[in-house]
Amino acid sequence: MKKALLFTAALVCSYFSYSQSFSVTGKVIDESDQPIAFANILLLNPLDSTFIKGTSASDLGEFRFDGIKPRKFLVQASYIGKTSITKSIEVSDDIELIPLVIDLSAEQLDEVVVASTRPKVERLQDRVVFNVENTVVAQGDSWNVLRNTPGVIVSGKDLQIRGIAATVYLNNRKVQLTGEELKTLLQGFAGSNIKSVEVISNPPANFDAEGGPVLNIITSKSLVAGYKGSLNTILTQAVFPKYSFGTSHYFKTEKLNVLANYSFNPRKEIRKTRKGINFINDQGELFSNWETNIEEIKRISAHNLTAIVDYQFDDNNSLNFTSTYVNNSNQEWDSDLVTEIRSSQGVIDSTFTTDNLLGADNTNFAIDLTFDHSFKKPGSKISLNAHFTDFDYGFNQQIASDYFDNGGTFLRDFSFDTNSSQEIKIYTGQVDYVTPVGQGIFETGAKASIIDSESSIDYTNFQGADESVNANLSDNFLYDETVLGGYLSLQQNWEKWSLKAGLRGEYTDALGTSLTLSTINNQNFFEFFPSLYVLYTASDKHSFAFDYSRGIQRPKYDDLNPFRNFSNENDFVEGNPRLFPAFSNNFNFNYTFNSELFFDLYYRNNGEYINYLVFQNNQNQTLSELKQNVLGSNSYGLDIIYSKALLNPWYVYAYVSFFHEDETFLAVESENREFENSFDGFYAYIANYLTLSKDGSLTGEVGLTYWSGSIFGSYVESENLNLTFGLRKSLWNDRAIISVAAEDLLERYVPTYTSRYFNQDNFYRRRPELQFIRFGFTYNFGNFKLTDNERSISKKERDRLESGN
Repeated sequence: MKKALLFTAALVCSYFSYSQSFSVTGKVIDESDQPIAFANILLLNPLDSTFIKGTSASDLGEFRFDGIKPRKFLVQASYIGKTSITKSIEVSDDIELIPLVIDLSAEQLDEVVVASTRPKVERLQDRVVFNVENTVVAQGDSWNVLRNTPGVIVSGKDLQIRGIAATVYLNNRKVQLTGEELKTLLQGFAGSNIKSVEVISNPPANFDAEGGPVLNIITSKSLVAGYKGSLNTILTQAVFPKYSFGTSHYFKTEKLNVLANYSFNPRKEIRKTRKGINFINDQGELFSNWETNIEEIKRISAHNLTAIVDYQFDDNNSLNFTSTYVNNSNQEWDSDLVTEIRSSQGVIDSTFTTDNLLGADNTNFAIDLTFDHSFKKPGSKISLNAHFTDFDYGFNQQIASDYFDNGGTFLRDFSFDTNSSQEIKIYTGQVDYVTPVGQGIFETGAKASIIDSESSIDYTNFQGADESVNANLSDNFLYDETVLGGYLSLQQNWEKWSLKAGLRGEYTDALGTSLTLSTINNQNFFEFFPSLYVLYTASDKHSFAFDYSRGIQRPKYDDLNPFRNFSNENDFVEGNPRLFPAFSNNFNFNYTFNSELFFDLYYRNNGEYINYLVFQNNQNQTLSELKQNVLGSNSYGLDIIYSKALLNPWYVYAYVSFFHEDETFLAVESENREFENSFDGFYAYIANYLTLSKDGSLTGEVGLTYWSGSIFGSYVESENLNLTFGLRKSLWNDRAIISVAAEDLLERYVPTYTSRYFNQDNFYRRRPELQFIRFGFTYNFGNFKLTDNERSISKKERDRLESGN
């Protein structure tokens, strides 16, 4: 506790200065020296090109900034997708700039279209920035932009960086949705709204220590007041047809920004799974083979509502209120399971069928309030944030099995019901302060979070008996957690060198109580989380970077519940209230050539991280998925990324990864022996973007993904291949957009997962509706060129929520 107090004392820091302010005036003109009315002019930070202040030109093309403090800036003008050359200025007196020129000539149209096909990749101290604004990559949806971002791997509905699921942020605010909902959201969010994507493989100290890599989407900004709205719909044809509908409305005045967004996404899906288990006796011999075929039909109707209000009191003070509400009631899962039991000679001994019906309700309500105050010193700012989440999830399940002999004669039946509920409340408060120091930036902040979780499960209405489930498994689980954290960070820039160092400290006090099992898990600890980033820019074409960070993985609230969720009485998932946090150390070395070719050599010690491990009990003939801390895990590899416009209409992006993964865990059904699961693998992805019309309104994409396989808990994943295709056409000066996309054209995107070691021998192959064709239509109205204030609530604590979707 002593080091916690010392660290907290070190956070008490202030750096305030006051100085005279000046004005900056100028004019925006075209290539013929004619004024450009209502162009946007931005003042940017020369350290990282972040937005500081903006204004719009008058009808004569003239602009003026007042209250500008002495310092260096970058200044740039833009109009309908075209920009002036970015200029560096130093303010020490009132100054009038030479005119900013934007080339709007028709003769330059072809060059503009060609330039728009060339995204730019920048290496900063702690992240890679993928600039896609006005490029061909941004012509699709946001999901497409992320999947083509350097270093990102798409695995089903997950976005991964070096084998770890990435957390998606929008304008530095975390998108608080499940993986499936996130994919749907991003597919409905136009890529043309994105300015850049930041890939942060080792997040710095101002991010929570918990969590892995981050993908931060930065949207374009507009300075023009007005109203805009949109309607969009998507029709997807897979096994079952699906549709989604959404509408968004945005209103902006000089001081007030208001956004209201609603989406409705009803769908019916089918998922087919094939499982196999070879049960082995004490002599190591196969004595029984079980093979199960599952057909699951899922029906959901999700409503999402977001309301955002930004109010700018003056140049120095602003307030943001964000509220989200998700209602996913009346969910239905209808699963039919057919299991054949065979002898070691392959002869059918018996069969049994299971009807698994599950109905669920889920609501998620959150509010977030942020106040920002900018001090007189340029770039100096303090932010205060408060947050509350109320999460509720409950389900009712009926499982009924019928057993038959090898001739199909009925033998017996077994059935039971399950009722479960979970309520989680999250409270957080946070303060962040940033200020320039010389040619660098100093940051500090503190955060407190309180989590209160209460869960219950009841097993009732038994018909027959089975060893794996009975009424005594009913339980109530209480979990309370308090985390207090703070950080210091300093960034410094020289001519060729850049350095960023940070230190975060977090104190955790957590208590989990199982009332039925009479077990208590109490965790009380304080930990430091250092980070370091070094960048050396040898020349315009060559740069080298090194970064390191330490992180923590906390258990998800649902994983801590010691409950069993059944597919049938022989196949279940079980939580673990004895899970404890795992700590990781992450190292990365990078070489970049000409912002086109990137080499990343990385090593990650994952520590005793929490994984999903599946074990077969050969005596009871069951298959259980357990949450468990592994004994140790390591990952290392080499990533190579190539991004370049090869010809005028053709942009190519390629990502190749050679990697090694290993983990050692206790094989709980093999006399608790240690087993190391390891894999040496290869991943490759290539995307080709084509501009198919002279005006850039018609674009196409062809992508190919190959994955040699990987480890997945106690399983080894087989290879898979995915071929994709897409077309997009904008109409009526981008007022309407139509698109078509197809996935898994070769029908080879479904891997098999196999676990084979000691007395374990089982596999599964699960096929959702991955092969489909999707049609999209979006219509924009009002002043649709505006960029809205859309954002999501950024709370790591919410990322540990699960609703079972």
